Amino acid sequence: QSPESLLDIAARKVAEKWPFQRVEERFERIPEPVQRRIVYWSFPRSEREICMYSSFNTGAE
Repeated sequence: QSPESLLDIAARKVAEKWPFQRVEERFERIPEPVQRRIVYWSFPRSEREICMYSSFNTGAE
């Protein structure tokens, strides 16, 4: 198994800390490969996390 690329490490850390919309607003130009990796890491990885996020109730009902 090869080590994680610097791009993946940085994108994962950004995705853990900030919503992608905020990143887009903050930086005028983000290269396409960087955008794709941030978006990739923005979504939950495990079935447990997916279930947890999908069950949030916003109270709008």
